[in-house]
Amino acid sequence: MNASSDAPQARFYQSHGLRLHYTDWGNASAPPLLLVHGGLDHSRSWDHVARALRTNFHVIAPDLRGHGDSEWAKGSSYSLADHVYDLACLVKSESLENLAVVGHSMGGMVSLTFAGAFPEKVSRLVVLDGVTNFPARRVKPIDIRIADWVGDLDKTAQRKTQRYSSVADGADRMSGRNARLTREQAMHLATHALKADADGGYCWKFDPYLRARAPYRLSLEDNIALWSRIACPTLLVAGSESFLPDPETAGVLGHFRQAELVKIEGAGHWVQHDKPAEIISALKTFLAAPVKGQLAIHGPTPVP
Repeated sequence: MNASSDAPQARFYQSHGLRLHYTDWGNASAPPLLLVHGGLDHSRSWDHVARALRTNFHVIAPDLRGHGDSEWAKGSSYSLADHVYDLACLVKSESLENLAVVGHSMGGMVSLTFAGAFPEKVSRLVVLDGVTNFPARRVKPIDIRIADWVGDLDKTAQRKTQRYSSVADGADRMSGRNARLTREQAMHLATHALKADADGGYCWKFDPYLRARAPYRLSLEDNIALWSRIACPTLLVAGSESFLPDPETAGVLGHFRQAELVKIEGAGHWVQHDKPAEIISALKTFLAAPVKGQLAIHGPTPVP
């Protein structure tokens, strides 16, 4: 986006000793809407969604720690809990109340965890192809997870930084990962995902250590307990051609108090890029719908 009065503002806050960045689309008197990106992504990947919703919402899109223009964490495994704490700090620092949250992929899991831990803070929740822990999933034994993690850290320490001669080369790389991207989309994403290096080239902004998955993560039982505490209307969105399981057939929906599922035909994992018009329409409809009734935070066992 070109610098203009229409451009969002870059802002920063502190969390856990880190200087973290978020993109603020203004309209501060409107209800707040938090857009949470996925792994190895950045806040500006939400631009097309933010523009469509900024009239009715105060749209804020954070760069999670280690991503975008936020600081990298030293000696961190970038756990889900770390990202949840960062969201909590952002919500507190900006005094956000009655918050709507939209999360994609890993950002969807962060959003689910935040909404389950602090159900009183979230008024609406949308998860775009982001339920990555499901009842049929088999988890490796802890000794194997730790061994894999140590190996991943060692490999990351030895890996050379991936560099590109131009932003266009980075866009080519993105298009190779998602053939549904238009050239304009790929260039926009790459422009905000890359930074200039000392040699005149470009490299990714994200911390390479984000690729090493922490061995300590929430169990399925932990996730189900959190999902059952989410008191607000919840929309799960799945791409029909995603590599992730269908939330309905995977038995996810029955663990929420009031959740509905929308399937986007012809979309892969990056549903907001693959079918932007459909996603924006679904978001507008869901976020504008009247609340049928507020559920108690500590209520009965959820039913399908």
